[in-house]
Amino acid sequence: MLSKTIVKYIQSLAHKKLRDEHGVFIAEGPKVVAELLHSNKFPCKIICGLQSWMDDNAVLLRNISAEDKIEINESELERISLLQTPNKVMAVFYKKENELTDLKNNFSLMLDEIQDPGNMGTIIRTADWFGIKNIICSNECADCYNPKVVQASMGSLGRVNIIYTQLEEFIHENKGISIYAATLTGKHLSSFNKLKEGIILIGNESKGVKENLLRLAAEQITIPKYGEAESLNAGVAAGIILSHII
Repeated sequence: MLSKTIVKYIQSLAHKKLRDEHGVFIAEGPKVVAELLHSNKFPCKIICGLQSWMDDNAVLLRNISAEDKIEINESELERISLLQTPNKVMAVFYKKENELTDLKNNFSLMLDEIQDPGNMGTIIRTADWFGIKNIICSNECADCYNPKVVQASMGSLGRVNIIYTQLEEFIHENKGISIYAATLTGKHLSSFNKLKEGIILIGNESKGVKENLLRLAAEQITIPKYGEAESLNAGVAAGIILSHII
């Protein structure tokens, strides 16, 4: 049975201030929830699902206490869901403080003011596809625990380390690692196919990479253009660059 208290609590988590206050985030749908449970990265606080889903995933849910597993019907799911089309299950997970791993001898991503939640989620999912373990975000980037980001990342949030920091300061503190900034006027992407490590810097959707960060980059990378489009979506650009370099 879904109590009014739990309904009110879950609905409140649509707001970043409340998510931060409680140190939690929302995930919805069988794919995303199952991926996050499999990752064991985020402890599950509450899970609300249709009986059929709960029964089918009993093994996956075995370590969650009985009082934190709530069977609901479709109308109750609609009350708490943030999706236009609710899908079987919603869960509340505890956030986890991320720590970067193995910056040396690997590639990482750095994001400068990526503000669209869809782009942010796509970049996290793309990073996971290419085995990228670390994403360094400016403090102005979209919140990786925003429900739209969680949804777009399709569970990859559980496999990628994401931190928010002051980028210029971070670059100065990690001078041994080269920064490769994606711009419209840099070197052709094919010039960079023998790199062994580095940080790929992707800029804001409309303004690109800030000038102060460009000055700190070892090189600027350009994806060759053959048509008339003014620019590429940030998520698409990240995928093309990683595909070529990795």
